[in-house]
Amino acid sequence: MRTKVLKVFFFLVVFLVAVSSSYGGEGPVRIGYLQNDIHQLACWVALEKGLYKDEGLEVNVAGIFKAGPEQMSAFAAGALDMGYVGEAPATAAVANGVARVRVLAQVNTEGSALVVGKSSGFAMVKDLVGANVAVPGHATVQDFLLKKALVQNTVDARDLAIMVLKPPEMIGALGTAQIGAFIAWEPYPARAITMGIGRVLASSRDIWKDHPCCVLVADERFLEKRSKEAKAMVRAHVKATDFINTRPLDAAQIAVKYTGMDENTIRLAMNNVKYTYMLSRKGELEYVEFLTRMRYIGVDDPEKFVNSFLDGGFIKEITGR
Repeated sequence: MRTKVLKVFFFLVVFLVAVSSSYGGEGPVRIGYLQNDIHQLACWVALEKGLYKDEGLEVNVAGIFKAGPEQMSAFAAGALDMGYVGEAPATAAVANGVARVRVLAQVNTEGSALVVGKSSGFAMVKDLVGANVAVPGHATVQDFLLKKALVQNTVDARDLAIMVLKPPEMIGALGTAQIGAFIAWEPYPARAITMGIGRVLASSRDIWKDHPCCVLVADERFLEKRSKEAKAMVRAHVKATDFINTRPLDAAQIAVKYTGMDENTIRLAMNNVKYTYMLSRKGELEYVEFLTRMRYIGVDDPEKFVNSFLDGGFIKEITGR
C-alpha cells in the first residue's frame, strides 16, 4: 500500500513540475487543436511552413481533440498552453470556472452546416420535428447554431431528439439512418456531400452571417509568464491566416494532409469558411447571452465578462487594427 502511495506521489510531483516549468518559461509551447477541423488550418499552415520556428518558437502538439469541451478539460488539467478551439466551449469553460484562458485572436468565422440525408424529405428546418439530430457537444458553436436555427423557425428544441456524436461518427450515422441530420464543422458537411450521403439544409452562414467560430486561446498562467512567446504565437497565426487567404490552393494541400480527405472535399469545405484573425466583440457577447439563456453558464454582467475574456492587444500591436 505504501509503495502505491509513493508511486502516486511521485507521478503527481513530476506532473506539477512539468506544468510549473511550462508556465515558468521552460520547454516548448504546448498547443492543441480539433481533429480534422479545417477551421484550424492556420495552425497546420504554421506547422508545415515553419512559421512558429521563424518566430523563434519551439512548439509541441500536446493534444488533438474530437470536440471543444474535451480540449477545455485539457486546459483545466494544465496540459496545454495555447490552442485552437471553438469560441462557445471556451466561453462556457471560463464562465463556469473550469479553465482559465483568454482569447487572443479569431481563427475563422462561419464554416459549419446542418446536413440531412441526400434523399430525405427534409426541405426546411421545421421539417426536423421528431428527428434525431446530432451535435458535436453541448455548449459548442454547432449546438448554438442549431438552437438559433430552431428559434428562427419557431421550432421547440424539445420536439427534436438532440444527441451528442463526435463529427467523425456523424456521416456513418446519417448514412445508416441512425440520425436524420447533423450539424458539424467543415470538412464533415462537405464530406457527406462528396460521398453522396448528405446535402446541406442550412449553412451556418444562412443561420448567422459572419458568426465567430474558432479562436486562438492562451492559458492565463502561460500568458502571464511567457507573454513574448504568446505574442509570437499570435504573429505566426496572422502570417498563417494571410497565407490561407492569398494562397488557398497551397493551403488546401496542407488541409488534405492533416485531414486525410480528398482535395475536392477540402476545396468545397474551404468555400464555406472565412479565415480571419480579427475578433468580434459583438459576436462573443451574443454567445454569452445565449449560453446564459440556455443555462449552460451564469454570467451576471456579460459586458464585463467579454471585456476580460477577449484580449485583442497583440492583434492590435501586430496589425495596427
